[in-house]
Amino acid sequence: MKLQFVTRPLEHIDTELIVVGIRKDQPEDLNAVDALFGGSLRVWAEDNRFKGALGSSLKFPCSGTLKAKTLLLVGTGDNTSDALAEAAGHAGRAARAMGAASMTLSLGTLSVPDAVKAAETALAGNYTFDRYKAEKSRKAALSQLDISGADDAGAHSASVLIRAKWHNVTRDLVNLPPADLYPETLADAARELGDLPHVTVEVWDFDKCRDEGCVGIVAVGQGSARPGCLIRVRYEPPNATGHVAFVGKGVTFDSGGLSLKPSGAMQTMRCDMGGAATVLGAAGAIAELGLPIKVDTFIGAVENMAAANSYKLGDILTYNNGVSVEIHNTDAEGRLVLADCLIQACQVEGVTHIIDAATLTGACVVAVGNDYTAMFTDDDALFGDLAQCAELESEGLWRLPLHQPYKKMLKSEWADIKNVGGRAAGATTAALFLQHFVTDDVTWAHLDVAGSAFNDKAHQFYAPGGTGQMVRTLTSWAKHRAEN
Repeated sequence: MKLQFVTRPLEHIDTELIVVGIRKDQPEDLNAVDALFGGSLRVWAEDNRFKGALGSSLKFPCSGTLKAKTLLLVGTGDNTSDALAEAAGHAGRAARAMGAASMTLSLGTLSVPDAVKAAETALAGNYTFDRYKAEKSRKAALSQLDISGADDAGAHSASVLIRAKWHNVTRDLVNLPPADLYPETLADAARELGDLPHVTVEVWDFDKCRDEGCVGIVAVGQGSARPGCLIRVRYEPPNATGHVAFVGKGVTFDSGGLSLKPSGAMQTMRCDMGGAATVLGAAGAIAELGLPIKVDTFIGAVENMAAANSYKLGDILTYNNGVSVEIHNTDAEGRLVLADCLIQACQVEGVTHIIDAATLTGACVVAVGNDYTAMFTDDDALFGDLAQCAELESEGLWRLPLHQPYKKMLKSEWADIKNVGGRAAGATTAALFLQHFVTDDVTWAHLDVAGSAFNDKAHQFYAPGGTGQMVRTLTSWAKHRAEN
C-alpha cells in the first residue's frame, strides 16, 4: 500500500478514481471541477438531486476529460473535521465497491490533522472481509491512495499506514469465524506481535491458569473442548517514559453457557472477543510505531459453551484477591474472565493506568448504540484525556456513571458479590463488578465496546462486521501518555 499527500490539479492526476468533496448546499464547490466538463457535471448533479449531504455520493464518468476513469462527488455536510473524516470513509468504501486500485481524495485545503484522519478513515472505509467468498466475487483493495490539499502531511504517511494495518488486523480477528479463531489461535495471533522490537509474548495454558488460580478463565473455559488461556503481551522499549496496561475480553464464541442464548443472539457471537482484538491492535500499533511507553496487555481467551462440565448457576468462585463471586448467570461470563486479567495487570510493577475493553453488556448497546463506546471511570483526568483522543480520531466515546451506590445490586447471599446486578443499570453494575478487582493504587477505566466493535450490517462507512473502534484512540492515548 502506498500513501501520498499531494497538491496537484485534478486534470493532471493519473488515477482510477478521483473523489471530490462538496459541502451541503454549497453549489459553488462544484465550480472548478464543473468547468473541466463544460457545465455538464452541474446538470448531472442537479438532475440527481445531489446537494452535498453527508453520506451522499454521485458517480460521473470522466470520458477522457480527466485521466481518471471515474469522478465521484461525496457530500461533506457541514465540513467539520468529523464530517470530512466520515466523507473520506465513504469514499474509501465506494472505491472498494468499484474495485479501484488507486484513488485520489480531494476534500479541499486540509489541516495536517484532518488530512491524516481523512487518510485513515478512507482506508477504514476501504476494508471488507471477503476471504471466505469466491475469488470472482471479491473486489480489489486500494494499493495507492493520494490525499490532495495537504502536502505538509507527508511526514505522517508511515505512521498512518502502521495504524491502518493494526486497525485492519483488529477487524480481521473479530470477523474470523469461531471455527478458525478460538483461544489457541487467538494466542497464536498474539504471538505474532513477538516479531516486533521490544515485544515478548507469554501464554498461560489452561493447566497453568488453574495452577495460578485464574478461576474465571477456568470456570468459563471448562465447558469447551477448546482450552482457554491467559495471554500477556509485553512491550518494553528502553526509552519508556511511562507504564500502562490494557486488558481485553477474549471470548471467542459465547453460547451463553447453561444460560443458553437463543439461536439469533448466538449468530454473531464471533464478535465477543472484540475487546481482546482492540487491545491487541492498539498494542501492535504502539509497538510498531516505537512509542516510548511500556505497555502490558492481558487477554483472557475462552469459549463459553454448554456441556456436562460447564460451570453452573450457584457456583462460587474465589479469586486471587480474595473476592468471592456467586454465579447467577453463565451468560455474564466476560466479567469473570476480565477479573483474572485485571488482578494480573494490577500486580505489574510500575503500571499507573489500566484500561480494559470488552463487549460486555447489551445494556450498553441500548444506552449508546453503535456509534459510541461507553466509558466508566472515577478519574476525571483519565476520562478527559481519552475523550480528547477519541475526538481527535472521530471515534465516539461517552461517559456513563460509575455510581457506587449501585454496588448493592451485586450483593450475594452466599458470596461477597454475584456476577449480575439485575436489569437496571446493567452496564454500570458490570463496570462496578470489575472495579472489585482493581487495586486503589492504579487509575482504571472500563470501555464497553459492545455496540461500537461490531455492526451486524453496513453502518456509516464501515462494512458489516468488526469496526476496530478504539484502536486509534488507545494508540493516541498511549502517545499522549508518553509525551506528557
